[in-house]
Amino acid sequence: MKQTIQTRWMLLLALVLLVSACAAPPPPQADSATEQAAPSVATETTPAVAPSANLTDGCVENHDPAIDYFPQKTSVTVSSGFAVEYHNNYKVVTVTSPWQGSQESFRYVLVQCGTPAPDGVEGAVVEVPVQTLVALSTTYLPHLASLGLVDRLVGLDSLLWTTTPEVVERIQAGKIAEVGGGSSVNVEQLLDMEPGLVMAYGMGVPEWDSHPLLLEAGIPTALNGDFVEQDPLGRTEWIKFLAFFFNKEREATQIFDETVASYQATAGLAMTASVLPTVFLSSIYDGTWWMPGGESYTAKLLADAGAVYLWADSGAVGSESVDFESVFEKAGNADFWLNPDNTAWNTQADVLQSDERYGEFAAVANGHLYNNNAQVNANGGNAFYESGAAHPDVVLMDLVKILHPELLPDHQLVYYKVIE
Repeated sequence: MKQTIQTRWMLLLALVLLVSACAAPPPPQADSATEQAAPSVATETTPAVAPSANLTDGCVENHDPAIDYFPQKTSVTVSSGFAVEYHNNYKVVTVTSPWQGSQESFRYVLVQCGTPAPDGVEGAVVEVPVQTLVALSTTYLPHLASLGLVDRLVGLDSLLWTTTPEVVERIQAGKIAEVGGGSSVNVEQLLDMEPGLVMAYGMGVPEWDSHPLLLEAGIPTALNGDFVEQDPLGRTEWIKFLAFFFNKEREATQIFDETVASYQATAGLAMTASVLPTVFLSSIYDGTWWMPGGESYTAKLLADAGAVYLWADSGAVGSESVDFESVFEKAGNADFWLNPDNTAWNTQADVLQSDERYGEFAAVANGHLYNNNAQVNANGGNAFYESGAAHPDVVLMDLVKILHPELLPDHQLVYYKVIE
């Protein structure tokens, strides 16, 4: 009996303990699901990495002021019209001769996109690399083609004159707008287009220039003074000026160096000529014969081609007015007549129709009149004035072929043709 009671009490105590255990709350435990979902907090940012090449597309994502973002630089070696200074995330480009006789210069601060513009640096800020460009001169187009940048071109002053095949193709595809030029430039259209840059030229005459209107409207604009340069290689070097805005210095330097080497090789060949023929240029326009000066771009080309330019001693950069009688007195027996500045002259009949007196020149009678109109489009756009400046080595080979054909027997004329 006593055992039975004891057993019951033991069973009752066990039952109480069991109930208490079941009713007690579980000990606190970590929420594993919450722990797995919570992200870890980074204690430091990913370090910036210095680029091994200039960024020609896209922007810097993690700017570090200690990093040089222009590892591919260039220098200006021949041109006297522009200069460049490099800094870690920006470059300062100065145009010292925007037009002939200019007393002012223009500075541009080209800032790598994704990095801050510098404080206290004078100049118009342009973010680079530029993604869209409007060009107000055809002389920039061959450089765009050489640098592989034609796809950035969205506007031209006129769609009529270009002869650069890649640009013509883009015009025909409807990808380039006509925006006008000079003081007639369509500012409203450009504001709607929002180009990364308008590249223009200046003459220093407000009623002719577009840049005052563009700058007043806040449109990014850069003045290109390539036409002021009188050294053929100096004019070609403006490919670097264009390249600055696209971070394409490496490509521009390579193209320029190859052009220099080619030009100098041909000039060296011309120096071996035993006879230096006499040459005169241009023709009558509105009653006046405008003869390029002895310090002009064309006079330099002729000197390097092994010619005696009959107006080489004039000392002028621009053209001087001369009457017909003075030209005939000096050049009536000249060996060659080049660059008559009339794209409509293709035959001697065209020449004599302009003025019968032209037939009195020995160069015409001997078949030594060469026009630089071998590549002219349907609207009169002349490749000589568009791409000749970008390829002076080819122009020089043409001149040597004309003046000293024995030195370049296999060369085929590119920009010139004889008027027969």
